[in-house]
Amino acid sequence: MKVLIINGSPRKGNTLTAVKAITRGIESRTDAADIEITQIDAEGKNILPCKGCNACGSMSRCIFADDSPEINEAVEAADAIIFATPVYWWGVTAQLKLIIDKFYARATKLGSGKKIGTVVIGGAELDDPEYEIIQKQFECIAEYLGWEVAFAKSIFANDPKDLSQMEDTLAELEKLGAEL
Repeated sequence: MKVLIINGSPRKGNTLTAVKAITRGIESRTDAADIEITQIDAEGKNILPCKGCNACGSMSRCIFADDSPEINEAVEAADAIIFATPVYWWGVTAQLKLIIDKFYARATKLGSGKKIGTVVIGGAELDDPEYEIIQKQFECIAEYLGWEVAFAKSIFANDPKDLSQMEDTLAELEKLGAEL
């Protein structure tokens, strides 16, 4: 099994802590030796905005010389994808949105039947609509691409080190990784 983790955070805080917990869970599985984990950190990638020109769908490459081809290849190869993002202005980070937008013309090549998990971390209480808005967007993406949402976890963590002190939540994230 190939698992792709896409970390949408531009910082090294709660989202990275969540990614590490999920990774520990995946690595704890009895079949861990048969699982390949790849992590893409959106912050370190050069992704230019999608123009909707369909070139990457017809020519198999973006008209821009950016990192989107390697990311799309990783998505195509993955059996499971975990999207992790902090909440920025009621949505995913711009860095993650750029990656997702580049799925546009390659939708039929990304492959159906994948499982996805989402982790959304925000500074608002969990009843705030920001979490629902983001999770709904991922549900729509999954439905359109023929992917299954394996889990959707929202976390309230305001300060960059909050999650590292939330033992129950970290254990839950590890469990989600182990059950993926």
